[in-house]
Amino acid sequence: MAYRRTENVVRRLAARHAAIIAAAGSLAAEAGINAVQIGPVSQRAGVATGTVYRYFPSKTELVAALVGAVSEREIGAMRRAADAAPGPLSALAAAITMFAARALSHPKLAFALIAEQADGAADEARLAFRKALAAELSKRLSVAMEGGHLPDQDIAVAAPALLGAVMEGLIGPLAAPANPSAAREAVQAITLFALRAVGVADARARGLVVQARMP
Repeated sequence: MAYRRTENVVRRLAARHAAIIAAAGSLAAEAGINAVQIGPVSQRAGVATGTVYRYFPSKTELVAALVGAVSEREIGAMRRAADAAPGPLSALAAAITMFAARALSHPKLAFALIAEQADGAADEARLAFRKALAAELSKRLSVAMEGGHLPDQDIAVAAPALLGAVMEGLIGPLAAPANPSAAREAVQAITLFALRAVGVADARARGLVVQARMP
């Protein structure tokens, strides 16, 4: 009987933790990373402020937990898409397409957690997220290059450049206003641009973009 009660407590604690993270994410998606404050998060999650502090003693830790949760989810989606592709180039295209499509589906959240100007407390966790995204692209570029599918290039430069292209082209301040009806075309355009940038011939690039699946 004691074991059953303990199990219920663990589930309740996990559910409360998830609700706090979800509340932080919804605030970031609506108003940016600087809107993630303990008070508003507690109100959004429907818990006392003290409860949030028991899970996350500071805003820095709360933001880090939010970024970590989103990072795990987004990197996982990229990996699954790339791993399901039939070859190195299609894996690269799939990873770019998946990241771009998911970012475009929640543009304010993606921008908040990757590129938005924020106070220093939030920067470390967000930098780790950007590094993880670039590392995933680096892995796909490396495999394609080693297999002779791409020209030799400095992957340490190319991977962050691709990440920057997706961010600035789709959800940054210079990007066109989000248009849900044209999301597929926008994602395909940025994927095609990225493939061209690393040396994929246009005809082949177009075929790879057609193959890549939107989430």
